[in-house]
Amino acid sequence: MYFRLMGKLNARRQGLLEEDEKGFTLIELLVVVIIIGILAAIAIPIYIGVQNNAKDASAKSDLATAKTAVVAYYTDKGAAAPVPTAALLVPYGLATSPGNSAIGFGTVAPTSTAFCIQETSSTGNTFKIDQANGASTGTCP
Repeated sequence: MYFRLMGKLNARRQGLLEEDEKGFTLIELLVVVIIIGILAAIAIPIYIGVQNNAKDASAKSDLATAKTAVVAYYTDKGAAAPVPTAALLVPYGLATSPGNSAIGFGTVAPTSTAFCIQETSSTGNTFKIDQANGASTGTCP
């Protein structure tokens, strides 16, 4: 009789434990939410920084394409060609990425041997390229 009673009590105790452990406690859920919040606080600024670097890289790429277009324009038209505009350079491969400003030459008119091209990326950074150097931060004179 003792063993039969202890067996029934033991079965009831295990049944209660199984019923109580069917879900997560409030503390466990709060810990998970806090961990997700910490991970988001770390990941979002990194992601935004990567996006800005990509936008700046697209502006530099646009400048390299514009440099090639200017050289091709003067090679095709000769040194006495009129000052190129963006519309004149389109047939030579000039293109700008979405979100970047239009490509400009600064205040000094370009020639077949000396030119400076600038563009502002969608992040607000301005880059320039000239006949001798690659793309760098800054504006044309």
